[in-house]
Amino acid sequence: MFEEWGFLIGEMVLLIILAALLGLLVGWIIWGRRSGEASGEADGLRADLAACRQEASAKDTRIAALEGDLAAARHEAQAAEKAAMEAAAEVVAVAEAVEADHGAHPVHPAEADSAEDVGVKPQALDAPREGGADDLKQIKGIGPKLETLCHTLGFYHFDQIANWTAEEIAWVDANLEGFKGRVTRDDWVAQAKVLAAGGTTEFASKVQKGDVYE
Repeated sequence: MFEEWGFLIGEMVLLIILAALLGLLVGWIIWGRRSGEASGEADGLRADLAACRQEASAKDTRIAALEGDLAAARHEAQAAEKAAMEAAAEVVAVAEAVEADHGAHPVHPAEADSAEDVGVKPQALDAPREGGADDLKQIKGIGPKLETLCHTLGFYHFDQIANWTAEEIAWVDANLEGFKGRVTRDDWVAQAKVLAAGGTTEFASKVQKGDVYE
């Protein structure tokens, strides 16, 4: 009888051990699956995070590019506006030069009598110096006719005009028959100083190229 009990107890212990081993095996399998699923989910999240970061970086790059395009567009617009203003000013200058060439107006006798009394006459020359007269038409506001009038008054060179004093400017302004006030209005002296020193102006360059007078 005791031998049968011993056998049954041994069988029960063996079954318990097998059940424990089976439980461990099942637990290990379940834990491994969950661990794999968690690892896969983590990998997926990492991939999503990397994609989001890449997308954000692409958006930042695009924003920077758009800001650069906007700045360039603003710069071009400002440059175009400046060029348009300069072109408009140049058109006005050319129109005034043409007007100076063709738009002389008769001088009233009373004005002619009083012109000599205004200011001080600049030193004049009987003829241009050796080498010939300077091209006074390079001064904005002096057309061919006004250049001829300047020669009549004894003014042939840039340095003559560049050295005029305020009183001399007043005299010339008053004695330019049909063109009174042109010296001051077009600032001949400032332009003449540049040209007398060997420099040039935008208007003078156009005259040299034949873009103003034929």
